[in-house]
This record gives sequence, C-alpha cells and structure tokens, in this order.
Amino acid sequence: MSDGELVIKARGLTKRFGDFTAVDSLDLSVQRSEVFGFLGPNGCGKSTTIRMLCGLLLPSAGEIEVLGYKIPQDAEALKRRIGYMTQKFSLYEDLSVIENLQFLAAVQGLGKAAARARIDELLQRYWLTDIHQQLAGTLSGGQRQRLALAGAVLHKPDLLLLDEPTSAVDPQSRREFWDSLFELADAGTTLLVSTHYMDEAERCMRLGFLDAGKLVATGSPTELMDNLPGQALILDCQQPRQVQACLRDCPGVLATAQIGKALRILIDSTDAQETVQQHLKQANISVQIQPTEANLEDVFVYVTHKPAGAAS
Repeated sequence: MSDGELVIKARGLTKRFGDFTAVDSLDLSVQRSEVFGFLGPNGCGKSTTIRMLCGLLLPSAGEIEVLGYKIPQDAEALKRRIGYMTQKFSLYEDLSVIENLQFLAAVQGLGKAAARARIDELLQRYWLTDIHQQLAGTLSGGQRQRLALAGAVLHKPDLLLLDEPTSAVDPQSRREFWDSLFELADAGTTLLVSTHYMDEAERCMRLGFLDAGKLVATGSPTELMDNLPGQALILDCQQPRQVQACLRDCPGVLATAQIGKALRILIDSTDAQETVQQHLKQANISVQIQPTEANLEDVFVYVTHKPAGAAS
C-alpha cells in the first residue's frame, strides 16, 4: 500500500488524559474509497481516535496526515473536506428537516442556488422529502439518522467519519443506512466507521480492533476469521447451563455462549480442546464436541483477551 493511496495515515498516535492513556502509539492506514471499521470494547479509544483524526482533539504524541493535511496544523482546512457523524443526534431539534440542512449549507458557504439543488437531492436520496417540514425533534430514530447523514455529506466530503452511527435504530434502518454508505464509497468517498455490531463489521472492507488504546488486529473480515489462532467449538449437551458453569474456570476457554440447547465456546488454541474434554470428564459431564467456523465475535473476544501487542 503506497502512501499515495492513503487518505488517513497515523503513526505513533497517542492521547493521554492525565495519567490515563486513551490511545497508545496507534499506527493506522486507510485507503481511498475504503470502508474501514473500528471495533473494540467500550472505552478502548475508538471515539478518541476519530476525534483526533478530524482535528477536534489534540494528540499527546504522534503524527497524523488526513487527505494530505497535517493534523492538527491544518485542521481548519481539513474541516471543509470531511464529514463527521456522531452517535448522539447533533442537529437542531427545534428546526425542521429542511431548516437544518439550510443552516448547514450556510455554514459550509454554499451559494443559494447550489444549496437548494444539493438539499433537494439529499431529501430525495435519504427519503426525507415527505417530512422536510417536520421538526427534527419529532423524528424517529431512523429518520434522525438519515437527516444526520444528509447533513454530514451536504458539502460532498472526501472522507466521512462515523462514530457508532447506528446505535439507536432498528435493523431495517441499519441495513438501509449501510446501503447509503456503500453508495458513497462507490462514488469515491472514504469511510471510517466505529460500530458494536458484528453484522455491520462483516460489511466493512477492512477492520481494526482496538483494546486498551492499542490497535491489536487489522485485516479484512475474512482474513481475521481465517487467521484466528483460537478455535470455536459447539458442545451438544443436555444441560448447557451446567456445562457453562463447569467451563468457567477451565484453562484455555476464553468465552462461552448458549445457543438454543447447545453451547458455543471459544478456546485459545486447538490444543485446548483436550483440556476441555478432560475438564468435563472429571465433572462427569458427557458432551459431543464439534469444531465450527469462526465468526467476527470470536475474533473480537480473542484479540481483546490477548496480552497487549500479542495479536497481529
């Protein structure tokens, strides 16, 4: 990957709040027109990283280059080239849909004719035409989300940063939202999205997993699942709750989850399967064990359980 293809390049990016290190020596590269997903536990540094990338937060150390701009030195110039959508609805609830977009167009310096044409286009594209006179504060979660996206892309940004944008909407709205994101990517917009949803993560072109402020794994969803050192197992058993309790302190078991009448477990290596069998045998518990394909939730659990820096 050459630097000429990179929209985001961060090296040694660090942010400290007093004695607490929120982001720790993070290296990140995102290519043009890529849909890059950020995943990690709450408090792992996703939002802090995004805020530094768009110039809203000063880094404690490291170098950032976004769309060729040095951050924070060129943060003001960068603002005209990026869009930023947060988890919390940040538009004016006492203004109508169209008034919010008209206000944002004025802030972005769009002329009246250009603003009118762009707003009409976005109202139609994001199914807002019929509610354009409705107050933003009365919109449903999905409608607010579509309005927020329209506002974020009003000025046709080259880069769109989205911080858990679908946390308050239903599955159908999330699917429609992601269809809109891929339309933007097809048109050349680069997207960096943080999410807690594994089905959304699977739709990203590449992923970065953060844990305790460190980037502990990167790659496409397929690469990450195929290269998972651990192993997922399905345990067919009569009393899954009893088996789950038995395995709680079993060496090598990273996670357990009941799936109907079966138990899905994640072990840290294929060698741990024998340990699981012996552990259950000693407890006089009989089960049928079958390996199963890894999913992104397994990757999430594995990389956030490993010692910092041990994952690739």
